[in-house]
Amino acid sequence: MLGSIRRNVTRGVAIATLAMGTAVSVQAETLGQSLTSAYEHSGLIEQNRAVLRAADEGVAQAVAALRPVISWSGNVRRQFGRTGTISAVTGQLVTRGSATNDASINLIARLVLFNGGRNKLQIDAAKETVLATRSDLVAIEQQVLLRAVFAFMEVRRAIETVSLRQNNIRVIRQEVRAARDRFEVGEVTRTDVALAEARLSQAQSALAAAEGALVSAREEYRAVVGRYPGGLVPPGTLPRLPASVDAAKAQAVRMHPDMLAARHRVAAAELGVLIAEGAKKPTVSLQGQYGVTESFDDRTFSRGGSISLNAEGPIYQGGGLASAVREAMANRDQARAGLHVLRFQLEQNVGDAYVQLRVARASRDSFREQVRAATVAFQGVREEAKLGARTTLDVLDAEQELLDARASLISAQVDETRAAYQVLATIGQLTADKLQLRVPQYDPAAYYNLVKDAPAGLSKQGRELDRVLRALGKD
Repeated sequence: MLGSIRRNVTRGVAIATLAMGTAVSVQAETLGQSLTSAYEHSGLIEQNRAVLRAADEGVAQAVAALRPVISWSGNVRRQFGRTGTISAVTGQLVTRGSATNDASINLIARLVLFNGGRNKLQIDAAKETVLATRSDLVAIEQQVLLRAVFAFMEVRRAIETVSLRQNNIRVIRQEVRAARDRFEVGEVTRTDVALAEARLSQAQSALAAAEGALVSAREEYRAVVGRYPGGLVPPGTLPRLPASVDAAKAQAVRMHPDMLAARHRVAAAELGVLIAEGAKKPTVSLQGQYGVTESFDDRTFSRGGSISLNAEGPIYQGGGLASAVREAMANRDQARAGLHVLRFQLEQNVGDAYVQLRVARASRDSFREQVRAATVAFQGVREEAKLGARTTLDVLDAEQELLDARASLISAQVDETRAAYQVLATIGQLTADKLQLRVPQYDPAAYYNLVKDAPAGLSKQGRELDRVLRALGKD
């Protein structure tokens, strides 16, 4: 029986060692290094950078609407038919076929001089959308880094738990051996041996569960960071946080990327109302045309052009314009209400994060004291059992209490770190820049500065933009 128990324990230790990786063959890895790798590995950040570039192009397209539009058109035409006359002599109908063939090509230029200010308003709205999308990118960055913190700490929790469970099995195995030895000399009954063996089987089951949790935590870490964890080093210090909850709430309302994005979207929605109202105003445009027409029949051609000043405006469109204005107003009201809701949500998130941090710190201190007391109790009960004053069950219960206290202390320490970084995220400070991570600096305005003036493809700025796109691998 004891040999079978030993083989099971050995197999469990081997599985845990395989899951963790050999400590001597992996390099120590800090939380900062894991966050750096997660930032560089994240496809989500890259995805939202592309979203930002698309928003930048919205400004370019709005700027282009202020410029002349030059286009060309061409056609080849064949006209045919028959004409008929009634003969004055015979009184019969005489028909005759006719056909003409010609081709033309025209160059057309059109410039909108006035359209109720909609074009300029659309530029301003596009800029607000760009600013909102930049803030969204920062929010995504926070999500990626916070997930990396959680993944790092969960691996740490799982590793410590596996180690604790392995040590628990070693202790219980000693109790099994001692119970069997004492049974042989008649100091205890067969019941004491069975109790120790049952507790060992329970510990083996707990170890298997801890090993499974470790494998799951490692997979989550790989998904976030891009590789399996090495020898993770516990964080030495926690990030600096605002001194009070009220100060943190004020900072969140003022600086959180979600709040900044919501404010810009409100501004864009307000401009949307003005754009919708501008559709009711007339549009004045200047148009010029120059073309050449050639006849294939008599080999003649003509050339010429025209310049016209055009004005048009709506009179009645079935109520569609009024509906568009009401829709824009509803979108504006929605954005404003969303900003109001978001403010209280952010304040609640800050309050909840601080509560979790305080609970984790209080639990850490309590469990540390519990571990100290449980250690003393376990050592005393074990010595008393050797003298016959305690039963095997008393020893196993004391050892289980010590194990539970140590496991609780590990979880409290992990929860404290998680809660501290959660607070940092709720106030909008969990970014690569604020954490001073060694990652390539990304300038969200760099691409915008290249496209904001809507460069033509053949211009110098357009060629520079082509080089940027090739470097990004997006052309």
